[in-house]
Amino acid sequence: MIRPHPRWSIAARLFALQVVFVVLIAAIATVWTIRSARADADASAARACLALATGVADNPFVVDALATSDPSATLQPYALDLMRDTSTDFVTIMAPDRTRYTHPDPDEIGRPFVGTIAPALDGRSFTETYAGTLGPSVRAVVPVRDADGEVVAIVAAGVTVLAIADALGQRLPPVLLAAAATVLIGALGSWLLSRYLRRVTRGRGPEELGRLLDYYQGVLHSVREGLLLVDDRGRLTLYNDQAAHLLDLPPGGVDRPVPLDRLDLPDSLAQLLVDGRRADDEVHVTDDRVLVVNQQRTGIGSPGGAGRDGAPRTSGTVTTLRDHTELTQLAGEVETMRTLSDALRSQTHEFSNRLHTIVSLIELGRGDEALRFAATELDVDQRLADSLVASIEEPTLAALLLGKSAQARERSVELVIDVDPLLGVVDVEPRDLVTVLGNLVDNALDAATTGVRFTAVRETSGARFEVADDGPGVGDVERAFHRGFSTKRPGETGRGVGLALVRQAVSRAGGRIHVATGDGGTVFSVTFPDARHDDGPDAPDESGAGR
Repeated sequence: MIRPHPRWSIAARLFALQVVFVVLIAAIATVWTIRSARADADASAARACLALATGVADNPFVVDALATSDPSATLQPYALDLMRDTSTDFVTIMAPDRTRYTHPDPDEIGRPFVGTIAPALDGRSFTETYAGTLGPSVRAVVPVRDADGEVVAIVAAGVTVLAIADALGQRLPPVLLAAAATVLIGALGSWLLSRYLRRVTRGRGPEELGRLLDYYQGVLHSVREGLLLVDDRGRLTLYNDQAAHLLDLPPGGVDRPVPLDRLDLPDSLAQLLVDGRRADDEVHVTDDRVLVVNQQRTGIGSPGGAGRDGAPRTSGTVTTLRDHTELTQLAGEVETMRTLSDALRSQTHEFSNRLHTIVSLIELGRGDEALRFAATELDVDQRLADSLVASIEEPTLAALLLGKSAQARERSVELVIDVDPLLGVVDVEPRDLVTVLGNLVDNALDAATTGVRFTAVRETSGARFEVADDGPGVGDVERAFHRGFSTKRPGETGRGVGLALVRQAVSRAGGRIHVATGDGGTVFSVTFPDARHDDGPDAPDESGAGR
């Protein structure tokens, strides 16, 4: 078995990236803070030195001391006191030719000053950083003028860079501590975020997630079953192309979750999606399809495998849809053929009884009575057949009614067939016509106590068919049309969807259904227009429920 090359997960990569980023930002901020503090310290030292040197140059005591024969004897103690009192590293008073009168090191007195003095000789004060006898220092150089304004000496006051660095070093620990705290807090936040990402991505890397997304897209759009994903807030979050085709949803899916009540879904299916209950091979009927629906809740375990109450957390439902429209239609056609076969069997059985009766009459020597009996029975059947053939131009419907008539006689139920001679052509597909009338007559025969009446009349707008029985009535008409689920064992077809198929066929033909029901029986009235139109059928009507 070839093991895949280990790769860092998204969580690990993000954690490492964020830690490096936080450390880099903290380092940049620390360096910038130190440099800024150093510049501020240099500027502050330069201002302090300039103020000190200016004060010395303006002091008349200094001018008087310069006029003596030994200025150093007077100015050296004065300079040392100033350095001690102001924490300045040096205060040097010099002649215009750079000869020092004062210096922190007595051995340097009388030697030339090391540094820039040209601007001071021109009468200007300035500051600079210069490497002199004591090393690099920040210094201020100020000219000393006599009463006539002539430059008679120069004062230089300064602080060494090392002293400034020592002072700055005392301010660094808080800065470094803040930087370290920033890194630690950033690392902790990155770690918490990486834990969350590791949990939601199952520790997978971006390459794995990319492959999974490619597989997911391929399966989603190629599977022949419709797929719906509903979250725990009752919102449709995803559906595939087949689901869009089966439910007439907008192609392309959804960009954001959509509440189910905003979608035009069949009532029974919408209720199932809202309830979120488990469903196994439930049959739901739309206006033009029969769908077999399975639904299962999805669960995502907590890090410990379950939620706080020990049960897995649910994140919604997964629903699959299979189109059984053609299969159900074929099953209906098979059922119709079985009905016709039963009708032929019933007729065969009935004709056999009649033939035995005729033969027995002949054997008893009652030939005239046998002839009259045969003629009467033949005349009754022939009149019914002639009436149906003359009034109905669709032979399949005529055959269906003849078969139902024989089936009714076998069940000892009186089936009265009243067909308008002017019925003519009915602008409906024969298969749909047989589905509608066959199911209605079958239901009526099952519910009837003594009799069923079938009526077909021609109206101005089209053809109207009525099937009336004297049974106990339909308790919930709306449920009978919309429930659409089978009560038989899985795998058996043709049960529980009869009226739903009737509604579908009527809808396809552009017709409408009216139902009147009560304790005295039920009347189903179906009207088909002469020309098909786009208007949908009226909903089953329970008004006028009694007869």
